[in-house]
Amino acid sequence: MTDLSIDQRVRKAASDRPHHLALADAPNRNSFFAGEPQRLSWAEVDNAVEHLAASLRSIGAGPGVPVAIQLPNVVELVLTILACGRVGAVSVPFPVQHRAHELRYGLGVSRAQVMVTDTWPGREDQLEVVGSVIKALDGDVSLACFGGSAAAHQLAINTEAPDTVGAPLVSDLEAPLTVCWTSGTTGTPKGVPRSTSRWLASGNFQVDELSMSADERILCPFPVVNMAGIGGMVVPWAIVGATLHLHQPLDLPVYLQQLEAEKITYTVAPPPLLNMLLANEAMLNGVDLSALRMISSGSAPLDPWMVEGWDKRGIEIVNVFGSNEGAALLSTRSAVPDPTERARYFPEPEREGVRIRLVDLESGEDVADAGVIGELRFAGSTVFTGYLESDGAEFDEKGYYRTGDLFEWVDGATAPRLLRFVDRAKDIIIRGGMNISAAEIEGLISSHSGVSECAVVAFPDATLGEKVGVFVVAAGADDAPTLGEVVAYLRDAGIASYKLPERLELIATLPRNPVGKVTKSELRERWASSS
Repeated sequence: MTDLSIDQRVRKAASDRPHHLALADAPNRNSFFAGEPQRLSWAEVDNAVEHLAASLRSIGAGPGVPVAIQLPNVVELVLTILACGRVGAVSVPFPVQHRAHELRYGLGVSRAQVMVTDTWPGREDQLEVVGSVIKALDGDVSLACFGGSAAAHQLAINTEAPDTVGAPLVSDLEAPLTVCWTSGTTGTPKGVPRSTSRWLASGNFQVDELSMSADERILCPFPVVNMAGIGGMVVPWAIVGATLHLHQPLDLPVYLQQLEAEKITYTVAPPPLLNMLLANEAMLNGVDLSALRMISSGSAPLDPWMVEGWDKRGIEIVNVFGSNEGAALLSTRSAVPDPTERARYFPEPEREGVRIRLVDLESGEDVADAGVIGELRFAGSTVFTGYLESDGAEFDEKGYYRTGDLFEWVDGATAPRLLRFVDRAKDIIIRGGMNISAAEIEGLISSHSGVSECAVVAFPDATLGEKVGVFVVAAGADDAPTLGEVVAYLRDAGIASYKLPERLELIATLPRNPVGKVTKSELRERWASSS
């Protein structure tokens, strides 16, 4: 089965388990998207994908054609991604938070020829915004939606068996299947193309490490737009032919309801949520989690007490480090039995076709000794081949992807040679699992007439992990901008709301090192010590 594409695996699941529940909406779907919650069997998923594939072909989608998608976590999103794969098109999914600022760049650089979107509560102007972006780009983009707008081609979920079924494509497993978006340090998002073979390499790694099977009941609260949602949830689901339950946005009562009612066996959750639940014994005891065997978490170091606490409840916490580019580390109970070590350390990946280096950033030499910090670099079957707009700098002279994350080797007490995350070399803020480029926000704020210069940094938050803050050097004593003014300025620029700063401090000068670089560690410490 190693040579089967993701589409072929969907067809196989529909053949092997036609009546088995495959894909389900969150029960509160109609609060954030039109329509009642849908529950589809594998046969219905396959039929719906076939009908959608025919509709997409009729408006220009086909082999190699980029199809932009912006939808919440509803079955339509998953089915559209699968339908793109069936016709050989390249899915280009955008987070629902992205607005004109991000869409303008993403649609342009990806050269999308079709866009699938819709309206939803709070985004009644979505088709208008997308239409204006398309017009500004002067591009010939076919707009399609699942609603009733006369301004777009109409799509629908049809689960009836089609009269005719298209022959499966002869799959080129190395051709781009998706383009996802990651926040870099250059001030603009980066498009990350990934082929079928690389998605399958990442997905099979998780299936093997997490012992996933067709009986898995997966709950996905992460947007199905990047590595966490697609690579961590959708691809393993398709590989094993399991059941996938969607959740959007993170609504704790609904999330807990789904865990219990659907007898979820595997899910993911951010560290602050796991900490909060474990600390709230009354809430946790009120939910039947007897089916739940495993929760993956990451994006920040885990608290050892939390991993140990869930272990005592019979639920394994898997420590995850990953990126859209294909760097991936998993720390499971079988690899790192001690919960304290599992919270902080990762085993060296030992899977075919994957290689890592730890590199001293000053000398450029490989790090072999424990306690010496170096940048983690990846090469191999899971790693992408380069950004959409690339000068090749994301790879080193040996062809390894530079993650921008600092690690060190440690000798574990209950496991062999381990890796410990130390810090992010990239200037990234992670707010509730969403990566935010500080440089992008700084570039926008710096254009405000009242700002001489600024530095965007994270400040700690018990719920989301980190939030965006900004230190501002005012252009004049009488012209110092307030937080509200800066936020309004960014909203006018059409930026996604999760990137908006939630704290602002005026400062006379920004601290700098001897070569003139802003020392953000001093600014972060200033807020950490006052919180």
